[in-house]
Amino acid sequence: MSKKLIHTLIATAAVLATVATTGVTTHAASKPSFNSELVKKNVLTVGTEGEYKPYAYRQDGKMTGFEVDFAKAVAKKIGVKVKIVPTKWDSLIAGVGAKRFDIAVDNITSTPARKKQYAFSNTYLYSPYILITKAGSTIKTIQDVKGKNIIAGTGTDNAVVAQKYGAKLIPNGNFSTTLSMIKNGRGDGTVNAVTAWNDYKKSNATTGFTAKQIPAKDAAPAEIGALMSKKSPKLRKAINKAIKQLRADGTLKKLSTKYLGSDLTEKE
Repeated sequence: MSKKLIHTLIATAAVLATVATTGVTTHAASKPSFNSELVKKNVLTVGTEGEYKPYAYRQDGKMTGFEVDFAKAVAKKIGVKVKIVPTKWDSLIAGVGAKRFDIAVDNITSTPARKKQYAFSNTYLYSPYILITKAGSTIKTIQDVKGKNIIAGTGTDNAVVAQKYGAKLIPNGNFSTTLSMIKNGRGDGTVNAVTAWNDYKKSNATTGFTAKQIPAKDAAPAEIGALMSKKSPKLRKAINKAIKQLRADGTLKKLSTKYLGSDLTEKE
């Protein structure tokens, strides 16, 4: 074998080795940096209530709603699959702490109390409140709920607003059931998201109810974020980057308009 041929073979082998090494390095770099923080690698496991229109609910046997589509869009941006897990409100947030979910999304307000235990993504929605009572009620404003029986989900910001003004809390997290309770005299009213009421009106009669949006000066719109573990800083960083991209490309505004009736993605 000639020296020239030997040198050629050595050079070729070196090039192939470089290409192979480069290929391995590129593949490793393509893996999400937050993979070790996920419940299941390469999958964003998302907890949501599943019966809270227009945020997350079943339609024709499939999960849909603003939060569902938002989670799917985030997962696509950060390069992983998504798994939506319907869960009752009472165990939704705790599910993140128990590592059943990577994040929880359900029109969840990033309150100071929650921030003591959990991390939140940057705000992606600003959700105004509404006060709903039986028609003819003496409750006209949020200040009038003092001493009244107001229905709201335990641990929700709706309950926080009602109790701030002296209401007695009757715990119930299902919106439709809450309205039935008011109609049947089992509660004096409820505080909830304006968007939940607007969606309810689309397919249900509202005769017998009075609903008034609570002014921002009395209850500032809730700042909504994705709730996650404080032990997931890399995931939080990736999700915040995705939210920024979804805001810039118009996806957030599109989803808000589609499901919530208007653009609630910007602070007024």
